[in-house]
Amino acid sequence: MELAGLLAAPTEQPMRDALRRMPPRSLDALIIEALAATEEAWRQVVVDRVAAFAAGQEGARPAAAAYFAPIERTTEGLGVGWSPFIAALTSSEDIPDLRHTTTTVTRVPVGEAAMTEEMFADPELAAALNRLAALDPPGHEDVLRVHLPTRQVTRLTL
Repeated sequence: MELAGLLAAPTEQPMRDALRRMPPRSLDALIIEALAATEEAWRQVVVDRVAAFAAGQEGARPAAAAYFAPIERTTEGLGVGWSPFIAALTSSEDIPDLRHTTTTVTRVPVGEAAMTEEMFADPELAAALNRLAALDPPGHEDVLRVHLPTRQVTRLTL
């Protein structure tokens, strides 16, 4: 089996055997590279899903960027994550003001938020945003910017 095939099936016996024979420093380096590659792959899923959404908007000017706001996800054990719903979709390079001007706390019954996501959110986008939040947890004042022309996903702090 070639290397790409082995890497595509990391839990198969030949790959597990090869990993067990590697020295610890090589495994550490592999983990660092794998995490960076994983994060970039999830970022590209986000870009693809946002681009598909933007392309489906009728009569809109071409989108330059989309922004996602943080959301509390205490029931899933994630703490702060990314909302799977686009907070702003802009056709210019200007960053919209997404800061909270007032704070209103509303109790949402357990399961209602999950049901809303299940019914209305793009499941691939939600999964990618959840993985990005798990890899690099956002803060309450952070915003995730998806810049479509460059395909870059950047976390901004407002």
